[in-house]
Amino acid sequence: MTNTSTHDAAEQTGAQTPQGNASTMTGELLVFVSPEQVSDAIKAAGCAVTAIEQDGVVYLHSASHGVGFQVLWGSALSPGQYADFTLSCPLRVQGGTLPGEVLADWHRTKRFARAALHGDFVALEMDVLAAGGISPAHLVVSIQLWTQMMGQFFLHLRNFKPAAAPSATDSQGGDTAVAASQGADATANA
Repeated sequence: MTNTSTHDAAEQTGAQTPQGNASTMTGELLVFVSPEQVSDAIKAAGCAVTAIEQDGVVYLHSASHGVGFQVLWGSALSPGQYADFTLSCPLRVQGGTLPGEVLADWHRTKRFARAALHGDFVALEMDVLAAGGISPAHLVVSIQLWTQMMGQFFLHLRNFKPAAAPSATDSQGGDTAVAASQGADATANA
């Protein structure tokens, strides 16, 4: 039995290798992604996508649950070929400050997508890594996961109720009151 590396197998079949100038979408692994491939994956996940070229770089914008998100490119292997990217949904916090427990509770109970405060914005983000190889189907599933995480995050913001502060009755064995939500409204950054 012969142990063949991806590079050797690609040479035998005439396929492009990671060092080549294009990856394939025909059942082989993607070792980098292009804006076109990510755009196709976003469409396959059920979202519309807009590509905007600026200074020779294609930026992708889309939406899920009525809220916009963008693709932030990571490590460029060559022009238009990226080893990774970040899906990002920045939301403007309106009507006060976002309680710190909102993000702590999100990170304690959820996986895959992180949320961080940036001034008046809270950004939900998820990294997608192609380095090492992913299938085109995995790329689509990653986008589907992202749209699910967006929906869960919006529900988390809407339904969040901060923990009640202990009162004198609590220390005497009384009932614990649940504090009302502090109106952690977050809306899309237009």
